[in-house]
Amino acid sequence: MKQALHKFTHTKIFWPLAALLLLLLLNLIIEPRFFTIQIKNGHLFGSLIDILNRVMPLMIISIGMTLVIAKEGIDISVGSVLAISGALAAALLENHSVWLAIGAALFIGLVCGLWNGILVSVFEIQPMIATLILLVVGRGIAQLITGGQILTINNEIYSYIGTGFLWGLPFSIYIGVVIFLIMMFLKKRTAMGLFLESIGNNMVASKFAGIQPKRIILLVYTLCGLCAAIAGIIVSANVSSADANNAGLWIELDAILAVVIGGTSMRGGRYFLGGTIVGALFIQTLSTTIYSIGINPQIVMVVKAVVVIIVCLFQSTEFRNMFTKFGKKKVSYS
Repeated sequence: MKQALHKFTHTKIFWPLAALLLLLLLNLIIEPRFFTIQIKNGHLFGSLIDILNRVMPLMIISIGMTLVIAKEGIDISVGSVLAISGALAAALLENHSVWLAIGAALFIGLVCGLWNGILVSVFEIQPMIATLILLVVGRGIAQLITGGQILTINNEIYSYIGTGFLWGLPFSIYIGVVIFLIMMFLKKRTAMGLFLESIGNNMVASKFAGIQPKRIILLVYTLCGLCAAIAGIIVSANVSSADANNAGLWIELDAILAVVIGGTSMRGGRYFLGGTIVGALFIQTLSTTIYSIGINPQIVMVVKAVVVIIVCLFQSTEFRNMFTKFGKKKVSYS
């Protein structure tokens, strides 16, 4: 039992979990009814439910980002893809059916992801540069779709995706759970997971092993674009509008943080979808905690950055060893 506990405390997911529990405890101190869950009209309400509901777009995008980072890549265009998909769905809802709007939003996400994948795999452009193109252009595309206006959504079926409840819980939670289970199935039950880790660890060796890296790269970038489109649908449905300028703004940075905090290395290789979920929950809980404390909105990003840096440092074995050695030296000199 002691060995198992010692082994767990030295895993990368231990510190994000500890930080998440600490944040939850802090929220409980600030608001004693933080863990209270009420039932109104058959629906569950409470701070924990709010966190789970609000984290879904970030969590879904982070899952797609995990796949991209696992092959030593990155996708900084997901926020723009989110805005494009939400804008397209809102525009089509004015004169077309809700199913056509949803289908078109998902399709445009696939196209954007495929575009990034082609630039990275076929033309071998650096992932940062390749996705930077869509990051810059994507907001302009969303602006063209909306005509520079904030489009209002009045469709009940579409709004249900972001604001509806199923069996007491927000409907968006079920979407996030289904996507996570599908990705876990692809990782554990198909060759994709093994091939992706192989490419991330050593692309040259994987080629000699008979793996075709370009196909895997195309697949993961396409899946990442699809995840961004799903998040765009949820966000636009939640606020019943499409804002090309502000929808998904900087969500790509939170997604990258969630992936790294969850234990997936930016150098590629092994990836941890479960850790990504913990990382996304940590980011959302941190944001909720900051606003609950009443910190000045102008320094929210600074506080957020400091906390994330501390968690990432404690994830590092080298930092913990250095910290331990310093403590031992301090004791020996006294």
